Amino acid sequence: MDERIKTYDQKMTKTYANLIEEFGTIRAGRANPNVLSKIRVDYYGTPTPLQQIGNITVPEPRVLQIQPWESSMVKAIEKAIMTSDIGIHPSNDGRVIRLVFPELTEERRKDLVKDVKKKGEAAKVAIRNIRRDANDAFKKLGKQDVSEDEIKDLQNEVQKLTEKYVKDIDKAVEEKSKEILTV
Repeated sequence: MDERIKTYDQKMTKTYANLIEEFGTIRAGRANPNVLSKIRVDYYGTPTPLQQIGNITVPEPRVLQIQPWESSMVKAIEKAIMTSDIGIHPSNDGRVIRLVFPELTEERRKDLVKDVKKKGEAAKVAIRNIRRDANDAFKKLGKQDVSEDEIKDLQNEVQKLTEKYVKDIDKAVEEKSKEILTV
């Protein structure tokens, strides 16, 4: 692959990876430790990712269990979860924290699917913006003694990349939507 194309391919890959990561944080009715990935806990004055403070397990399909390595962190973890936007009330027994995921209502599932589609559209827009930036950069090459045919080839390569990533995003949106709508 041409070095000039590689940069834009990497940007598109990052955009796609970010979307997949965001999809991981959307809860689909069953417990998924990824919903906690954005939660930071005040660990001795430092905001620390929850995964670094305790062990997160899924003992049942709709239950997440967090066992902090230090029992003194239970209250801080509970506070961080309550102030986050995951919308689940934690319960603790002094040693472990349990998050019970309620069944999603049909309406909530549809809202989540809309959200997934919105995130997918935003990712496609980002991919197209990367394509536009690439094409602008390639047009500037024309002023630096690069043939028009070579510029056209570069633009065609970027267009193929764009189509590939848009197709991947559509597939990811479809899979996540299906996962959410599955009862």
